[in-house]
Amino acid sequence: PQKKQVLVKYLGGNPINHFQGQIHFHSSDFSLEILNTSRQDGQLYEYSVSRGPEEEVQLIQLKVYEPVSRPSIQILSREVANGSCSVALNCTAERGDDVSYSWGSQDSGASGPCSANSSFLQLSYAPGNASTACVCTASNPVSSRAAAFQPSGCSHE
Repeated sequence: PQKKQVLVKYLGGNPINHFQGQIHFHSSDFSLEILNTSRQDGQLYEYSVSRGPEEEVQLIQLKVYEPVSRPSIQILSREVANGSCSVALNCTAERGDDVSYSWGSQDSGASGPCSANSSFLQLSYAPGNASTACVCTASNPVSSRAAAFQPSGCSHE
């Protein structure tokens, strides 16, 4: 035999909350709010409605994501060649689940020399044309944070 925990039972217009303080049942729209959500709450839930001899059942998979932290930008390499600067950058967020990264220009959005759809960016610019900041955005389904890299003068420092 299978066992399952019943969170809320709604009988005759009266909800019975078996997990008071952990969940809140809203009888106005039959929604369920999990209080102080944790990773353990990410699981398969069953919602069933019985009317006479029929029962309607829905399975709901809840995913819990940790929001992304502000990303940091690391300079992997810097090169001066043929009158232009070439910089390899890596953007990483320390915390967050299912994080994706993108690069764009602060001025022109996702186009231009700062455009990339990964955590890495290879940027080339003329030494006198280092005014456009490149912005790295780390995002997941529940949050998005950004950090900017301002190209500076070209040197071996």
